Amino acid sequence: MYKEQFNPSQIMTERYYEFHHSYNEIPPVVEFHQHPFYEIFFFLSGDVTYIIEGRSYKLRPGDILLTSSSDIHRPDIRPGRPYERIVIWLADDFFEHLQDFFDEDFTACFTDAALKDYRLIRPDSENIAHLMQLCTQMSKARHSTGMGCRALASAYLTEFLVYVSRAYYDAPDSVKNDITENDKINQIISYINENLSEELSLDQLADRFYISKYYLSRQFKQFTGLSLYQYIMKKRLISARNMLRAGSPVMDACLCCGFGDYSNFLKAFKREFGQNPSKYSRG
Repeated sequence: MYKEQFNPSQIMTERYYEFHHSYNEIPPVVEFHQHPFYEIFFFLSGDVTYIIEGRSYKLRPGDILLTSSSDIHRPDIRPGRPYERIVIWLADDFFEHLQDFFDEDFTACFTDAALKDYRLIRPDSENIAHLMQLCTQMSKARHSTGMGCRALASAYLTEFLVYVSRAYYDAPDSVKNDITENDKINQIISYINENLSEELSLDQLADRFYISKYYLSRQFKQFTGLSLYQYIMKKRLISARNMLRAGSPVMDACLCCGFGDYSNFLKAFKREFGQNPSKYSRG
């Protein structure tokens, strides 16, 4: 299977999906990030704990993580073992095409994982072998120049999505033993995500959840990897971006996501996403 080096840009350049099989002897430095598409992370080797929205997942080879367009995430990669993974990026357009053709919603497991804040799949050994075989076939088809190679790659990807979805709903409860989390921080994260248009100061959150603001600051940073301010700012900007992609006017996105000052919103948006809100459109 073709391997590539890690690309830190995290930008999707193809319309429907991208397939990346990456291998690093020296662990790359990956900052907290998010992206306006779905991601399937298929872990193959390394010493990695993956942080997603305040939960840390201690990964085993064959584990799969699902993230969508609102999830802030980052792998914590320790040296000593090669870091190998397959990452598949999927645009809304691809899922809409599958919905129209097969009358199946393949985003359902992503949606359910986001609602439950539980994004880890741990397939059994037979399923891992089957998923690896599909990835090998997908990679081969994508690098082929024969007739129908792109159609063949899409067919393998569709089969891959079927088995990932099945594995998600069949996941055993025992995988929760490899998740590090804090109930209070989980409650605060849920509250933030449900109230992005409201005041979300440190003092206000500490009062609401009956916790010292100093303790809250330390615990929030420990479990999310971000300060409370950084997390809230990123989530507001992500929400604004998703509103713009859905067709909302820039001012509506600004106000609905808790930005009282339009000029500050413009600056923050460009700093986070590299372009002005007015130029950020779907696709």
